[in-house]
Amino acid sequence: MFRNYLLIAWRNLSRYKYYTLINIAGLAIGMATCWLLLLYVLGETSYENFFPNKDRVYRTVNDASWAGGRLNVATTSAPFAPLLKRDYPEIEEITRVLTDGGSLLEYNGKKMQVEDIYFVDSTFLKVLPFPLLEGDAATCLTQPNGLLLTRSLAKKIFGDPASAMGKIVHTEDSAAVFQVTGILEDVPSNTHFSFSALRVLPANYNADGWQNFDVYTYLLLRKGAAAKALEAKLPQFGDRYVKPHMGEVQYQMTLQPLTSIHLHSHLAYEIGSNGNVLYVYVFLFVGLLILVIACINYMNLATARATGRVKEIGVRKTMGSGREEIARMFLAESFLLTLISAVVAFGLVVVALPYFNEFAHRQLVLWQFGVARTIGAILLLVAFTGLMAGIYPAVFMSGFRVISALKGRLSGSSHAGFRKGLVTFQFMIAIVLTASTLVAYDQLQYVMHTNLGFNREQLLSFHISDVQARKNIPAMKQQLLSNPLVREVSAVSNPIGRNDLGTSGYFVEQDGSISESSILAQGLMVDAGFLKTMGITLQQGRNFSDTGNADRYHAVLVNETLVKNFQLKDPLGKRIQFKIDNKGTRAGRVITGVVRDFHTYSLQHKIAPLVMQMAPFPEMEDNMYVRVSPQNIPAALAYIEKVYQRFDAAHPFSYQFLDDNFAKQYAGEQQQEQIFLLFTVLALFIACLGLFGLAAFMAVQRTREIGVRKTLGASAGSIVKMLSQDFLRLVLIAAVLAFPLSWWIMDRWLQSFAYRTGISIWVFVLTSVGVTVIALLAVSYHALRAAMANPVKSLRAD
Repeated sequence: MFRNYLLIAWRNLSRYKYYTLINIAGLAIGMATCWLLLLYVLGETSYENFFPNKDRVYRTVNDASWAGGRLNVATTSAPFAPLLKRDYPEIEEITRVLTDGGSLLEYNGKKMQVEDIYFVDSTFLKVLPFPLLEGDAATCLTQPNGLLLTRSLAKKIFGDPASAMGKIVHTEDSAAVFQVTGILEDVPSNTHFSFSALRVLPANYNADGWQNFDVYTYLLLRKGAAAKALEAKLPQFGDRYVKPHMGEVQYQMTLQPLTSIHLHSHLAYEIGSNGNVLYVYVFLFVGLLILVIACINYMNLATARATGRVKEIGVRKTMGSGREEIARMFLAESFLLTLISAVVAFGLVVVALPYFNEFAHRQLVLWQFGVARTIGAILLLVAFTGLMAGIYPAVFMSGFRVISALKGRLSGSSHAGFRKGLVTFQFMIAIVLTASTLVAYDQLQYVMHTNLGFNREQLLSFHISDVQARKNIPAMKQQLLSNPLVREVSAVSNPIGRNDLGTSGYFVEQDGSISESSILAQGLMVDAGFLKTMGITLQQGRNFSDTGNADRYHAVLVNETLVKNFQLKDPLGKRIQFKIDNKGTRAGRVITGVVRDFHTYSLQHKIAPLVMQMAPFPEMEDNMYVRVSPQNIPAALAYIEKVYQRFDAAHPFSYQFLDDNFAKQYAGEQQQEQIFLLFTVLALFIACLGLFGLAAFMAVQRTREIGVRKTLGASAGSIVKMLSQDFLRLVLIAAVLAFPLSWWIMDRWLQSFAYRTGISIWVFVLTSVGVTVIALLAVSYHALRAAMANPVKSLRAD
């Protein structure tokens, strides 16, 4: 019986080749799209799963709030880890990670600048057991000068990774010597860590730096220990150790599961760029919706073709076939068509996956979850798609009454209303996706081009690696400014726009006395030329002066936000103090100027309080900002590199434009927006493909009517209007239904930006016009063809 069903299904698919090809194309594209998105989603949800103890590893995160400010960070202070391990027996092991470890590595005269070096405790591989190719995991990080390299870095330096063991590596012109004690497998792409080498963190690192939140702390719980029970005890830790150093704050430490960091953590100072679980849900939903659109195409074309198969069904029922047998026959046709589409979809995925990986910056593999699991998933997808596409046509077709079917008439309702509802739903989905994509594009254009409070045009920065070169910064500035292609130069402690300035505790004078409680503010060391180089406006007071050392040791500049947050009515002359060593010794400064707010971080973050001071020692100014002339940027860059090499020949010259620093912070959103755009186009294409087939069938079905109308004098334009207006009406109804949903979705998405553009009504107007035009193009081909046909032939044939 099953073989007979398949044979009948094959005959029917072969008989209606045109509609079969449209259905295969729609289902194959829909299944391939869903397949790619499922691979993407599964890749996003696989982060940290390769760790065997992943369910027992947690990261400590901190939340502190006080009058005028709040701290919600992924980092902790260095003293936390040893005290947590000592006070809470539930913790089996604990480790810290410090990411600020870029260095120049040298071996046998071969030099390589490596920026992604982590400083870690000796317990790192016990808590986070990254695969070790060479060395002993228990001892490789116990040597103070131990150095672990990944396979790729070891190959670049030594050629053969295995030969690297025990080799001596120099750094920073032989200032430090390290011995390779282990070789790690390259860090997988599905982890929030990203490093090429590991160095040993000194055991007493920043031992009293309670207000310096600069390390990441990970702990491994003992088997059977409950994270919630431990977390309930942590307020005691805050009361005992944290509050005495931070003053009157509302403090809370929480435990964050390792496997939740990538998709669920969006704190300040994340170790890397995390994903977003919202996008995972959205892409999963979009994949299913695109598959639904393809299935709706099949439903619509199958039910529309019902008039051509009414007599066949009547004869079968007369010969004794029951409703169940008729339904199974149509389901077999649906499953056969779906199976063929799945084979085509497999080919599409094989071809498209490399391009999708490049487009989405991923390393997805077709069989990455195993051959058996992948084949099982494909079969489930085929079964789901075949059932979803075929269930309604099977129920609809098998419900025809025998007498009416034998006469070639549909009994009861023709289900045209339901078919129109499906078309409306298709285009509602397509319009929601299109409008949402336009809103996302508008927001990204806003954040990329909005005024940041400084002039970012032709402004670049570069790091000065050599300590001796930093002592010659005045001479470097002078040589740079001697070229007319260089307009302004400034030396600072950090490049802005990377979201990594860090915060420190400051004690501000209020009501004539220094506050006992510290405030947290971003800190930046700058020189007297910083404001001019950046184009930052000074609102009150004066700028720093290069004359003498008075401002270098006694003055600070603050931004508007600091003044507002801490209600400093007359900020000029107010004193600010901050700790300068582990003993709690404070240095004092006086506010000499207030600058207009400018963004140091991307627009996902609100402007934070900022304190700027001059560097007390030249070597602390290790970044140079240079504004170049737009007339000949390549020549300006070549000159800057030439000057740099005069002062630091040992390190390669590497620069970045400040607007690129900010742009990188939106890379995740841009990537998601591009993926969203790609699948929006596919959804719209599949919907129009179905509309194209449906219009063809309707044109054939109304051939006699069109012939009569043309004989009576109807113009080609009126015929096209008649055939198109029903479809266009459905598209407009879809637009009306889609816009509120799209507005709600994108308003939620925009909340992730501290600074955002509004949702313009023109987005919905353009979407309506665009989708209507596309739908009209899909329908007009068959409408024009029917309108231009000779009416004599259609009437004679009838």
